[in-house]
Amino acid sequence: MALRTILIHPDPRLKRAAKPVETVDKAMRRLIADMFETMYDAPGVGLAAPQIGVDARVVVMDCAPKDGPREPLTMINPEVVRTSEELNEHEEGCLSLPDVYGLVTRPTTVGVRFLDETGKLVERDFDGLWATCAQHEIDHLNGRLFIDYLGAARRMMITDRMKKLKRERAKAAAH
Repeated sequence: MALRTILIHPDPRLKRAAKPVETVDKAMRRLIADMFETMYDAPGVGLAAPQIGVDARVVVMDCAPKDGPREPLTMINPEVVRTSEELNEHEEGCLSLPDVYGLVTRPTTVGVRFLDETGKLVERDFDGLWATCAQHEIDHLNGRLFIDYLGAARRMMITDRMKKLKRERAKAAAH
């Protein structure tokens, strides 16, 4: 396992739709292990392959309570097959937008069809934080960030802040 670098917005790789995974093999399982290590280290509750510069429809999540056992979940080629009419507003953050949060309205529950880390087809319903996280991460696979749900002025302000953060990190890395 290895920690991967998480891309920071704005980065064109975060705005592209990811390619479907053709086979779930040893290399894919290694990528998944790296993604979990990176997500837990960040720390976060979800990570999509495009966030580490990998063009693949792969998501890892763990929305278990912090004081309980881990509940790692892998979704390969996930697709939302059902959504509730009931909506929920949740404050979202993102590992590609450090220290940025915003209220996003999404369906309260979703049904998702995906392949697990063994390549088995699974269909699962999510609610609460799991539903929010699943939708957020699937958005990443489609080149969409949670700030795309916010107003244009707020989005521009956040983008400017992220550009400044990237400049500061590059400067610090050079010294």
